[in-house]
Amino acid sequence: MTPLPLWRRVSEDIVARIVSGSLKPGVMLPSETDLGREMGVSQGTARRALRDLERRGIVERRQGRGTVVATTTPETDHFHFFRLRHADGSEAQPMLAAETVERRRSTAAEREAFSAEAKHVYSIDRIRSIDGKRIVREASVVPVALFAALEDHAPLPNALYAFWQEAYGIAIQRADERLRGVVAEDADAAVMDVAAGDPLIEVTRRAVDLSDRVVELRRSRYVTDDLAYEVTLR
Repeated sequence: MTPLPLWRRVSEDIVARIVSGSLKPGVMLPSETDLGREMGVSQGTARRALRDLERRGIVERRQGRGTVVATTTPETDHFHFFRLRHADGSEAQPMLAAETVERRRSTAAEREAFSAEAKHVYSIDRIRSIDGKRIVREASVVPVALFAALEDHAPLPNALYAFWQEAYGIAIQRADERLRGVVAEDADAAVMDVAAGDPLIEVTRRAVDLSDRVVELRRSRYVTDDLAYEVTLR
């Protein structure tokens, strides 16, 4: 196996500290000079490691202050992970209209995604409204082992990823998504402002935390009559 370059070893060491809880969200990191000295690498290597972490959204550079461990807030949660936009490009503001949280046994597919030990999961079914219309139907699944006693927190906050970090120390690094066009089923029509057979966008998501674990599976269905699902490619 090819050894990791020095800068990557530094960045992964910082990630490990964040995952272990020794570096908390919002904590200031040492300067590039001090970090390099602490880890026995050059300032340039430390700088490249911090740039990598910033690119991945794990740390934030703050002008005049330095580098801090990134904190997921309801605002950043919404901006990064809720992608519906109005025709003029402005953000659509989702409101939680209904929710159920249920503990159940996991399926074979869920155990494959999470781990063989994920015997039980929580199913979080939500309906969101935008501008007074129920146009988002979400079905999220998370492993009980990582989100103990989740039902005690119901109703859950509107922004789940900020809550995951605050309550369970689980920070979402990225969300891998697949989009496809579908038609509304009777179950959709029963809870959304849509008729069976109407076109929808379906988005399936695998949310990955800083440890590169899949911690959430989500399927969302959207009515997009006057909205668009916006994605930025880099």
